[in-house]
Amino acid sequence: MSEAGTSTGTIAARMDRLPVTRTHRMATVAIGLGMFFDIYEVFITPVLSSVLTKEFALSKAALTPILASTFIGMFLGALVMGRVADRLGRRRAFLLNLGLYSVFSLLGAFSPDPIWLMVTRFIAGIGLGAELPLADTYLTDLLPARKRGRFIAWAYTVSFVGVPFVGFLAHALVDKTVFGVDGWRWIFVIGSLGAIVVFLLRRGLPESPRWLESVGRGDEAEQITVRFEDEARADGHTLDEPGAPAPVVPAARGLEGLRVLLRPPFGKRTGMMVVFHVFQTIGYYGFGTMVPLVLAAKGYPVGQSLLFTALVWLGYPVGSALSLPLVERFERKFLVIGSVILMAIFGLAFGFSNAMTPILVFGFLYTAISNVFSNGYHIYQAEIFPTAVRSTAASGTYAVSRLATAAMPFVLVPVLNDFGAGAVFGVVCAAMVIVAVDIALLGPRTTGRTVESVSS
Repeated sequence: MSEAGTSTGTIAARMDRLPVTRTHRMATVAIGLGMFFDIYEVFITPVLSSVLTKEFALSKAALTPILASTFIGMFLGALVMGRVADRLGRRRAFLLNLGLYSVFSLLGAFSPDPIWLMVTRFIAGIGLGAELPLADTYLTDLLPARKRGRFIAWAYTVSFVGVPFVGFLAHALVDKTVFGVDGWRWIFVIGSLGAIVVFLLRRGLPESPRWLESVGRGDEAEQITVRFEDEARADGHTLDEPGAPAPVVPAARGLEGLRVLLRPPFGKRTGMMVVFHVFQTIGYYGFGTMVPLVLAAKGYPVGQSLLFTALVWLGYPVGSALSLPLVERFERKFLVIGSVILMAIFGLAFGFSNAMTPILVFGFLYTAISNVFSNGYHIYQAEIFPTAVRSTAASGTYAVSRLATAAMPFVLVPVLNDFGAGAVFGVVCAAMVIVAVDIALLGPRTTGRTVESVSS
């Protein structure tokens, strides 16, 4: 078969005609819980800034590399683990991710100095680097087309409980000692132990039948698909005849898998997602990670700013839950664009607010709408690429966001210090406008379509 050719596949058509089964639901919960710890890690960083500065007597210049180390690790992890998932399987990549994270998060809890902390945070970041795009890829592979968006949104709703959880946990533990151990160290221990539980849950997940078919392991793909079909029939469902066999882009070895992403029609989509991830990071993670610093700059003491941060972060799971009825009802391309515009409006309002009530209201509205945006784009970024390179594409372009997140302390903190909160959110607003234009001009429509038809 030529590299550009296609093979006739039936696994995808059979998976798309299934109802949602117990295994689909179990996979959604297990993936959501794993993503919980990715979110947990990202939002640990800003709430621990003040206590780490005090613990290790760090200057602002010395603190920034420690804050950035996790995200640099995530950048490398996203590049490597995404390719691992396309070459060795989604399930193996998931288990390797969580194993690395759990071990090095625990080691980070015992950091005697800032160098140890920076190294362990970097390696833990490698472990979690591709967690979100791998989750998008795996659930996109597994779920039927008509339910794909809703159940991926459910997984993210589970994960985003981690954001206010981190906020309230930090409020309870920072500057305290528990059983003779500093509270900030317990935050790392809790992350490590929780990840071990999720690792055990994920061991029971099936490999993606679509991926198995794409790499020529048809017998294994058939066995897992039959298991899904038997489960559906045992639940009392009658299965329709599968649709017409869908064209399947074959797996490519070595650099050929990367070249596929630079050829039509995927080259334009790859470029679109690279631009998207540079600028969405400023709006999405820039807001969440800067909130404690912005509130401190507005004159609120550390304890009060952490409480305000936790309250504002309640919008993340609420917004994720609000996305559930929206991601299948509206075309995802336009859902992403509309939510981005609202983020720009609420961000500016937050930046120029000084009283407690508007700060909490606009902060909550921003985080809520940002997770309608986040759920929409996470579904979208996986379904616009073919199965054989889906993880490489989603993780590789998403890696840009990890690098941008690592750079944000070097960019947004000086803007805050020199020009104030209003200027920070002016930058956020401009970034969101670029994201909206990027998707509007270059993004395909995907809602309700099989992933094979989107890629054909």
